[in-house]
Amino acid sequence: MGFPKGFLIGAATAAHQVEGNNIHSDYWAQELLPHTSFTEPSGIACDHYNRYEEDIQLLAGAGLNAYRFSIEWARIEPEEGAFDETEIEHYRKVIACCRKYNVEPIVTLMHFTSPVWLIRKGGWEAESTIEYFRRYAAYVIKKLGAELKYICTINEANMGLQLAAIAKRFQLMAQQAAQKAKSAEGTVQVGMNFEKMMENMKVAAMENAQVFGTPQPQVFVSSRTPEGDELVFRAHKAAKEAIKSICPNIRVGITLSMHDLQALPGGEQFANKAWEEEFRHYLPYIEDDDFLGVQNYTRTLYGPSGQLPCPEGAELTQMDYEFYPDALEHVIRKVWEDFKGDLLVTENGVAVTDDSRRIVFIRSALAGVEKCVRDGIPVKGYCYWSLMDNFEWQKGFSMTFGLIAVDRTTQERTPKESLAFLGSYAK
Repeated sequence: MGFPKGFLIGAATAAHQVEGNNIHSDYWAQELLPHTSFTEPSGIACDHYNRYEEDIQLLAGAGLNAYRFSIEWARIEPEEGAFDETEIEHYRKVIACCRKYNVEPIVTLMHFTSPVWLIRKGGWEAESTIEYFRRYAAYVIKKLGAELKYICTINEANMGLQLAAIAKRFQLMAQQAAQKAKSAEGTVQVGMNFEKMMENMKVAAMENAQVFGTPQPQVFVSSRTPEGDELVFRAHKAAKEAIKSICPNIRVGITLSMHDLQALPGGEQFANKAWEEEFRHYLPYIEDDDFLGVQNYTRTLYGPSGQLPCPEGAELTQMDYEFYPDALEHVIRKVWEDFKGDLLVTENGVAVTDDSRRIVFIRSALAGVEKCVRDGIPVKGYCYWSLMDNFEWQKGFSMTFGLIAVDRTTQERTPKESLAFLGSYAK
């Protein structure tokens, strides 16, 4: 069958993960703390800030027709209220470069990283952030809006609640192990040292206080309170209103991180509750959006006592989750039960060393997307994560998600076979 005319097949990146030298952002500051939880700093990353044309050329040359990338708020507004004209011009050039190679730019305004000054003012738990984000969005759209069709306001806006749930689980495991005396430290995870961890937490709190003015900075990727969770979506709505008032024709959406939640007999209640938290409770904030960005990588299984580990013998990715490309189709169908706007797969991908497994993953994932389109679900595009091997946040450069390999020493780009394979769907 293939995809209909106009279907977008592309790849995605995030500014901080590929551009390099994002010196005014909260992540940059955290990476450089003496007791950081990052395995390495981002540094020059993939130098995409200077090499974007080479990268877009590779993408377009393989046949891809869309590029999802983010504009870095910390570059645009490095100090509160001080907007940097040279930086907005940089992104104008990136958009122009996409157009030059017949690639549709899909722009994300906020992909995890924020300016340090915003975090000093309370970050993503502070009411004032709504207005700051609205103002930033309005500035970008006034300058660049005429050249754009798609805007994702916030990437994985539900991430904070997911992290809160994981942190809670981790804490519980840590407490249980700590109670079982020191000899049992290894029962939680290999090489755990709780005393050292607690010590590190105290030092890290002091270091955070020096940089951000608070021992617990509320960066975007922090465990979110229910109030903070709602605040993120209110910021999305405020930004959307600002965008629409300036450029009513821009299609505006948000992206959500979603798992294929599967219940084994007795696990239905847990799976339903998780889907309510991960997706359904956001519906009032997004039901009028032009599209929803669907982001999926794997599945989560539930049994009678809650979340289960990966099935025995399952193939795992470098990120230690299950290699399970069928998840994407399941998630699209589940989302479509409640959200009736257009859907855009803004991220789906796999971190593996063997590129032939990546090709298998893409083939299966796209077969599922094709079935959804055939059944009348309005999926308008698919962006693989990621265009190139990049800085995977706290895990550093060790995770290889990319369609293009990047030599860490020379920055030389080497397209993998998976790039041409994905491009063949767009041709």
